[in-house]
Amino acid sequence: MTSLAGTPDRPVRVSAVLDAPLSRWLWLVKWILLIPHYVVLFFLWIAFTVVSVIAFFSILFTGLYPRTLFGFNLGVLRWSWRVAYYSYGVLGTDRYPPFSLGEEPDYPARLDVAHPARLSRGLVLVKWWLLALPHYLVVGFFLGGWHLGWWHGGLVTVLVAIAAVVLTFTERYPKGLFDLVLGLNRWVLRVAAYAALMTDTYPPFRLDMGGVEPNEPEVLS
Repeated sequence: MTSLAGTPDRPVRVSAVLDAPLSRWLWLVKWILLIPHYVVLFFLWIAFTVVSVIAFFSILFTGLYPRTLFGFNLGVLRWSWRVAYYSYGVLGTDRYPPFSLGEEPDYPARLDVAHPARLSRGLVLVKWWLLALPHYLVVGFFLGGWHLGWWHGGLVTVLVAIAAVVLTFTERYPKGLFDLVLGLNRWVLRVAAYAALMTDTYPPFRLDMGGVEPNEPEVLS
């Protein structure tokens, strides 16, 4: 399995392998199968928020993100990414995601964020809201959300719905569509790590499509 170790210029690494064949019908019930994950993630994201507040003050006064806290929040992001990949964030695998905060190198969806030696004490005051605001607008378009009581699906929702229809009739996930969906999710995860104070490297306004990061081997095996 290819290493996802981050580098200073690209600390957030997102990779995935498209499984084949995929079930034509399983996507219809994945939301039911994932209810246990949704329950656990609800509480994990509450803890994620609390840990992020503690990390904020740690960075503000010391410039350090404690490794234990960093590892927990990275675990929550990894868990969420695996669930999204299995379900309606990608539909890229039928392998049920593990209940784990760990790396899980054998699962087809992977995420890593390099732990920073030091973080800017000044940037921590503004990067999660002011500096990230342009990205929030882009991510909002990708993911959609609630508006006046109605659900408005984003671009990812539309593309994954198309993939589901194609799967139903052909049992295939078009590679070009998969590459685009992965690129959108990679953008979202980079912004999530930046907004969660896990890196000072500003996310690029760039759509890096495909299952692997740029300049990495095509196959994660």
